[in-house]
This record gives sequence, structure tokens and C-alpha cells, in this order.
Amino acid sequence: MDLVKNHLMYAVREEVEVLKEQIRELLEKNSQLERENTLLKTLASPEQLEKFQSRLSPEEPAPEAPETPETPEAPGGSAV
Repeated sequence: MDLVKNHLMYAVREEVEVLKEQIRELLEKNSQLERENTLLKTLASPEQLEKFQSRLSPEEPAPEAPETPETPEAPGGSAV
């Protein structure tokens, strides 16, 4: 009985270590994506942010058809 208990405890400890490593990797990836998101938000124009927000909210239909691919504007482009 003790042999089974010891084997199960060892297997559980090993699994916990694997999960801890996965959590560490996911936290690092999450942090990286948050930094990237913040950078993209600072570089995007208010018009681009508004278009993006309108696509995210399902209650409000987007001004353009969803199947129409949108071409990104040049950073120095005019927004009238």
C-alpha cells in the first residue's frame, strides 16, 4: 500500500512541476502580448482604434462589410 502511495505522490509532484513551468511560460507570453498591445495602441491613430472597437462589439454593425478586407493606412496618411 505504501508503495502505491509513494508512486502516486511522485507522479503528482512531477505533474505539478510540469504545470508550474507551463504557468511560468504562459505568464511570460501574457506579459509580452500586453506590452505589444500597449505599443500597438500608442502607435494606432484614433480612427484605427475606433474601427477596431466597432469590429469587436457584436451589438453595433461595422460600417463596412466584414468580408471586405481593409487595407491599412500609411502612418503619415491623411484622415479626413
